[in-house]
Amino acid sequence: MAIPTLLKQYREEIVPVLKDKLGRANVHSLPQIEKVVISMGIGSASQDRKRLVEVADHMTLLAGQKAQITRARKSVAGFKLREGQEIGCRVTLRGTRMYEFLERLISLALPRVRDFRGVNPKAFDGAGNYSLGLNEQMVFLEIDPDSVHYTQGMNIAIVTSAANNEEGFLLLKEFGMPFRK
Repeated sequence: MAIPTLLKQYREEIVPVLKDKLGRANVHSLPQIEKVVISMGIGSASQDRKRLVEVADHMTLLAGQKAQITRARKSVAGFKLREGQEIGCRVTLRGTRMYEFLERLISLALPRVRDFRGVNPKAFDGAGNYSLGLNEQMVFLEIDPDSVHYTQGMNIAIVTSAANNEEGFLLLKEFGMPFRK
């Protein structure tokens, strides 16, 4: 199996830069990306099962592995939601699939977003993990625009082993994440 180019870049180019900037000699103490979680919440899926199936199929295409359908944990009368009702889907990516998805996200999908000026550099959670949202799934080349009946947004969470936001920012900046100025 071929090594993803982003993983090769991390090992050959990013690790020496991180060692220098963070002043650490041990490679294992440097921050790295642990997993990427892609999720979609479909509010109207409780009434329309076809919409949930279509969105799960699109997510499966994007991730390269089957999307898991999520269910409501408890009932909320204000949202007409019942416990156990299907309300969305998610995929957790690790290893080579994670690096391949990140490469497609950074180099192909984000530049295709309309009026794109960069991602928010303040979307870190305090522990070095980064979250971003996309308004539609059609920015990815894998999805055929003719097969999309419902445009759907998605959340992407990049979980890192960074100790704080500064290390997480430095790591993602070296990977080429297009942060806003």
